[in-house]
Amino acid sequence: MLLEKSAGAVIFRKEGNKTYYLLLHYPRGARKPKPYWDFPKGHIEKGEKELDTVKREVREETGLEDIGFVGNFKERIEYFFRQEEKNILKLVTFYLAETKEKDVKISSEHAGFKWLSYEKALKKLTFQNAQKILQKAKDFIPAENI
Repeated sequence: MLLEKSAGAVIFRKEGNKTYYLLLHYPRGARKPKPYWDFPKGHIEKGEKELDTVKREVREETGLEDIGFVGNFKERIEYFFRQEEKNILKLVTFYLAETKEKDVKISSEHAGFKWLSYEKALKKLTFQNAQKILQKAKDFIPAENI
């Protein structure tokens, strides 16, 4: 069985006393039979550290450069998928990051984006494991940030 590692971030921003979370719309493709909503993430390149991957992927996928990691939040999900008749175990580590930027410039690999309240983001996320990551991220954000 093959192993694939990726890293990403739950990105949030504050506007007044409200908190919004960034979700990306991933279109259907060769590895994705259906479109879905998820957080920015991507493959860890050889010799790259996870946090460097997150910064690079967030910049490439959203255009956001001003992100600050919050505390020691680090959550991992794992799942299996099949590609070219091979079973692949995917490990994705998520960090929590805050930004002051609102303008997002998505890459060509995405169909759209949304800044959503916690409740709306929870409903929009396609996969249960992503919903659990969002719940943990919300609980981790210091009270003065919510």
